[in-house]
Amino acid sequence: MRIFTLLFVLLAATTLSAEEFALKVDAFDARKQIIPDHAFCVGADDNSGHGKNISPAVSWSGAPKEAESFVLVMHDPDVPTDFSIAGKKGVEIDGNQPRQVFYHWVLTDIPAKTKAIKEGAEGKGVKLNRTKPGKAKIGVRGLNDYTKFMKDDKKLAGTYAGYDGPCPPWNDARPHRYIFTLYALKVKSLNLPKNFTGQDVLATLPGKVLAQTSVQGQYTLNPRLIK
Repeated sequence: MRIFTLLFVLLAATTLSAEEFALKVDAFDARKQIIPDHAFCVGADDNSGHGKNISPAVSWSGAPKEAESFVLVMHDPDVPTDFSIAGKKGVEIDGNQPRQVFYHWVLTDIPAKTKAIKEGAEGKGVKLNRTKPGKAKIGVRGLNDYTKFMKDDKKLAGTYAGYDGPCPPWNDARPHRYIFTLYALKVKSLNLPKNFTGQDVLATLPGKVLAQTSVQGQYTLNPRLIK
């Protein structure tokens, strides 16, 4: 609940409309579904596996002239809080089950002169410690939530930073939303500690946001929902 409250506060703090400050993310098809090349997981059931997991191209326009830096966050608000039946044949995760926020991409301190991030610049493929947190070519990377979600997996436990795409349970009855949000800030840096997370960023933003803009798509691996 606290995260959703913070998101509401940040939205209320915006001084420019979405029509003036616009974000473009080249990750969706014509139906606003995330293209599998940008997914961490593809397929379902016995056919599931890792995708190409390529970070999408991102660009923006109409940012306020006063902006000193930008923050880019991608999150999924539809991750189940209970994974006890995730991936089990013959059952579905109830679409009404309680959900939690999962951060897939956290990039802060993006210089004010920046207007675009190239495809693949923030990640390609699924690999432990593939992308390091901290100073990047553009901005500063935070940890994404695969770091904590994979901590008990002997094969995949490790550090995940930069972009890592969708991997919803293939038997989830709810299609997952993926929201990319760009914040234009009054400050050059958030001065966050090492290995910061999406939650750390959201907690730091109030009072620093000049404007924000978002785009949203969906992704599901549930064969029943894929048309």
